[in-house]
Amino acid sequence: MRRRMTITIGTAALALAMSAPAVAEPGHATPTPPVTDPAPTRQADAERSGSDRHGSGGHRFGRATLTGFASLPALTFVPGSEPSGAQLGTAPVNGVTPPFTGQPVQGFSGIVRRHDGTFDVLSDNGYGSKSNSADFLLRVHRIKPDFRRGTVALLGGFDLSDPDGHVTWPLTRPDRKLTGADFDVESIVRTFDGTYWIGDEFGPFLLHFSRSGRLLEAPVPLPGVKAPENPSLNGEQPNLGRSKGFEGMARSVDGRTLYPLLEGTVTGDTAGTLRINEFDLRGRAYTGRTWTYRLESPDNAIGDMIAVDRHRFLVIERDNLQGDAALTKRIYLVDLRHPDLRKTLVADLLDLADPRRLGGSGETFRFPFQTIEDVVILDDRTLGVLDDNNFPFSAGRTPGKPDDNEFITVRLTRPLLSDPRARL
Repeated sequence: MRRRMTITIGTAALALAMSAPAVAEPGHATPTPPVTDPAPTRQADAERSGSDRHGSGGHRFGRATLTGFASLPALTFVPGSEPSGAQLGTAPVNGVTPPFTGQPVQGFSGIVRRHDGTFDVLSDNGYGSKSNSADFLLRVHRIKPDFRRGTVALLGGFDLSDPDGHVTWPLTRPDRKLTGADFDVESIVRTFDGTYWIGDEFGPFLLHFSRSGRLLEAPVPLPGVKAPENPSLNGEQPNLGRSKGFEGMARSVDGRTLYPLLEGTVTGDTAGTLRINEFDLRGRAYTGRTWTYRLESPDNAIGDMIAVDRHRFLVIERDNLQGDAALTKRIYLVDLRHPDLRKTLVADLLDLADPRRLGGSGETFRFPFQTIEDVVILDDRTLGVLDDNNFPFSAGRTPGKPDDNEFITVRLTRPLLSDPRARL
């Protein structure tokens, strides 16, 4: 067994951090950001920024630049946590032998900015399937990157649980802590009241948690769509692929709406098309409005989706390859006002300029991971991007070695003209 690593908490604050917005304590009123639209000039500029699907219009983005690099070692475990990985067998995987003495800090599938230099990051269901992740506790970690030192500090976090019994089907654990055999959590947003909405792939379901990880209401299913892991199939034929639910989810800039994006194509839809649904947070119901995101290849998948303004969103699109074989790891700007969503390439993560050689591999930096599932807007021209390292299985950086959790910052060639509320 490998000894659990000692995690050093960095002291340097993220240079791009902003002051934290006020969050009310339970039982007190929560300040609500204004819901007025951005200035007309901003909207006009944003509309003029549209181009064709690949960004070949007059306002296309050029080659983005790597401006920050930090990593959290793959062999990082939650201090004092339970053993995990018992269902992986005992054969070494990329030089690491399961089971593990603790819960690995891995699989970052969603990110929330906290404006104090720290971020909440969501681990996914654990080891890749319902059958091997019953001893992986679903958890939100708090991390702090230090781009001057190239490190990421683990500051804590919280497990997800359902002590009040909102889940009506049997859970894995009698203490009702949620595991990777219960849900496959892949996307996360924080609303203005400080609570979290998390997108699941097994249902697919929307899950509403308190700021400490307590499930607040019953899981919300997506009408008319069921994955094979859905507990209410009862012999019904699923119409979505295994673990192909809500991989991405954006919160609207006014905080009233969620836009969960499926990772897989619903049976009967055109191959390579993914549904974006609209969910009204006040009514706690889907509105019935949907949009279609078209992948560049039916073999691709999406990794994350976040709002830029009322109509525009960033989407990570990727292939399923890693290392030198990886071909598609891109961030697109999409516009819901257009039938084809008007995809514009803003950053090719396999071709980032690196004039300062921050990534240690020459003047071109590649982010060649199989799964890249986190993007956050840091300022109007800077994005934060993280990988999902699929510990211990993915080895996109170094063959035969499990991938670290890498956190990079990427400078775009021109502003997004984003709504300021997109960065709250």
